[in-house]
Amino acid sequence: MPGAGTDRTKDWSAGRAPIVVLVEPQLGENIGAAARAMANFGLSQLRLVNPRQGWPNDKARMMATGAGRVVDAAALYPNLEEAIADCSFVLATTARAHDQAKPVVGPAEAAGLMAPRVAAGDNVAILFGRERNGLENDEVALADAILTLPVNPAFASLNLAQAIVIVAYEWFKLAGGGKLPFGKPNKSAPAPKQQLLAFFEAIERELEKVEFFRPPDKRETMQINLRNIFTRMQPTQQDIQTLHGVIMAIAEGRKGPARGGVLDGEQAELLRALLAEHGGGRVPKERGPVRGLARLLRRNPTEGERALWTALVNDRRFAGRGFKRQTPVGQHICDFVSFPFRLVIDLVPHEENAAAAAVRVQKRAWLAERGYRIVEIGTAEAEADLAAVLDRLARAISL
Repeated sequence: MPGAGTDRTKDWSAGRAPIVVLVEPQLGENIGAAARAMANFGLSQLRLVNPRQGWPNDKARMMATGAGRVVDAAALYPNLEEAIADCSFVLATTARAHDQAKPVVGPAEAAGLMAPRVAAGDNVAILFGRERNGLENDEVALADAILTLPVNPAFASLNLAQAIVIVAYEWFKLAGGGKLPFGKPNKSAPAPKQQLLAFFEAIERELEKVEFFRPPDKRETMQINLRNIFTRMQPTQQDIQTLHGVIMAIAEGRKGPARGGVLDGEQAELLRALLAEHGGGRVPKERGPVRGLARLLRRNPTEGERALWTALVNDRRFAGRGFKRQTPVGQHICDFVSFPFRLVIDLVPHEENAAAAAVRVQKRAWLAERGYRIVEIGTAEAEADLAAVLDRLARAISL
């Protein structure tokens, strides 16, 4: 299974590249991890000098995970002299000063030394020593230069794959010109000044309504500052459309928790009162109108419904209890219902006329006949002490 960002359709290797030589690696797993680090940055030639656990090694193949071709193509040598015999330039990696009169370079400078030699067709090798004690003095003596890293001197030991990945990264960055594999997508063109000015007019018009620009003598400065905030962002056309929608949504007030709401809380209460007086607006034996009404009521909640629903979904005692809002049960629409518990929450408005109260009594009787428990909650009660209401609901569920 390919890892994140892996594309098997693309060219695997970066072309000619340095050879990685591992001198007496101790663990097969480390060889596999080294092969994977090499593959990340386009290095494919691996040479092994007398690996301690023998070769081939199943643990190395397993650890390579996707870089198996590096492990499969690895060449085995009995000693370092034979491993670098065909190389014209060799770098020895070490974290210790070996007191040898050789150039000492970092990974970026090393990449610069290797690049022209590799481009000319020469074999260039990078030596990595044993996991426990690195390269010996006589092995470093075979190299043309020493490659080391600026690491914490109190803890300078890197594992094999870490050391390889740093050196390989600098090589690959130089070879590829430092080009990143992807950039920011341009999904929307920059916003033209005409669109920006229209947005500024809209937001300033709404701010005028709430008397934001005070005192009057600071109005011009405040407008300039506000416009500069958005201009510095260099917004796209889509950015301005989104921001404009946000401002209008705030200015026009809440429209309900779902799309399509057009009524405020007071208007939603009037709608419910009207439906209650007419028997819920139901059509006998017709499910369609009931479902349509349920969607309408769900999208246009009263303030009491909104507050209670918000409390229900945020209280852990009711999580996973299956509560739904404004849902048809038969031909009746319940304010809140939990089908797993066969529990209905009936939210009673502040004032209810006789016709509406009669319809509510009929609905409760119908639900009770079918095994539903009804918990009656007054809107005034919910507004006065919502915590007490939730406690009562929790007790009703536990019964």
